[in-house]
Amino acid sequence: MTTQAIQQSDQHWMAHAIELGNKGLYSTDPNPRVGCVLVKNGLLIAEGWHQKTGGPHAEIAAIQSATDNIAGATAYVTLEPCSHQGRTPPCCDALIKAGVTRVVAAMEDPNPQVSGQGFERLRNAGIEVATNILQAEAEALNPGFIKRHKTGLPLVRLKLAMSLDGRTAMANGESQWITGPDARQDVQKWRARSSAIITGIGSLLKDDPQLNVRRDDLAIEVAQQAFVRQPLRVVLDSQLRTPVDAKILQQPGNTLIIGSQIKISGPAGLEKQQQLLGAGAEVALIQEHNQQLDLQKTLHLLAQRGCNEVLFECGSTLAGSVLQQGLVDELVIYMAPTLLGHNAQPLMKLLGLDHIDQQIQLDIQQTHMVGKDLRIIATMQP
Repeated sequence: MTTQAIQQSDQHWMAHAIELGNKGLYSTDPNPRVGCVLVKNGLLIAEGWHQKTGGPHAEIAAIQSATDNIAGATAYVTLEPCSHQGRTPPCCDALIKAGVTRVVAAMEDPNPQVSGQGFERLRNAGIEVATNILQAEAEALNPGFIKRHKTGLPLVRLKLAMSLDGRTAMANGESQWITGPDARQDVQKWRARSSAIITGIGSLLKDDPQLNVRRDDLAIEVAQQAFVRQPLRVVLDSQLRTPVDAKILQQPGNTLIIGSQIKISGPAGLEKQQQLLGAGAEVALIQEHNQQLDLQKTLHLLAQRGCNEVLFECGSTLAGSVLQQGLVDELVIYMAPTLLGHNAQPLMKLLGLDHIDQQIQLDIQQTHMVGKDLRIIATMQP
């Protein structure tokens, strides 16, 4: 084959591996989403993807599904094969033992336990290694995993719903429902792919949300729904005012209440903690910044727990704070074709914007109609 033909073939099979990796979009956390195909004599002989944490990695799943002798095959993997012992054995060793002669990887693993070491082990075993094939597409599978290992912070999304005139609720707080059922169903996908959903105590006390993933509303294969896990629910609650009978504590999965080290002290503070622990919550106390919970430290804490992508679903005050502190990577805004009037509540409370040159610039990445509502995905300009 010519060099150009090899490149075209590599891109073709890698694109298929990326499609497979995307099947784990809602189920692999905190592990990366990875796909793998095995090709021999130009024919696909096996494929696999990482389905869930603790289960076989993509390479192992592909090897186990092989319909032909793997010896002499090329493995196409969306991420550098792991070289360390975790919950499962190293994938490098499995590929070497299976007899593959070439490994094509889309990108290097940002995890320092793996980064470059997997490629080195394969080369030392006499296996040809090619990298950086459809790298951008492969990176899009795992933006949070990559950011967490490179910066110590998760990828942050801020989900908002508003009327055409930029309002989120009436002056009396009435807000259900601004957007239609299709948009609310679409939100389930953002929740399902998130490691954690974060809200503030104000929203919790006002709306008593469940913040869970409704599997039946996910437009994915039934077989994949079984692997969908509930994200960690996080409440920013400096004084631990979360009621012990809150709906958020009645859902499957874990709830983390984050309080203030300054405001929670003494016997009364200890009693509040014990009550929440008794109701099934976890409690963590962190420092404050400008008399508010330190959002940067909150995100570091979540990253240390293995959170790759987090979703803020919160009120205008917290939404404005996380945005103005430069912590938001992506905004997901649903705009309904309705008007609520100038007395209604604004989308975000942004402080200190008094002149036009102080405006916060965004880049719109995507617009898409979801039922009757417009979904806008935007990022902060550097």
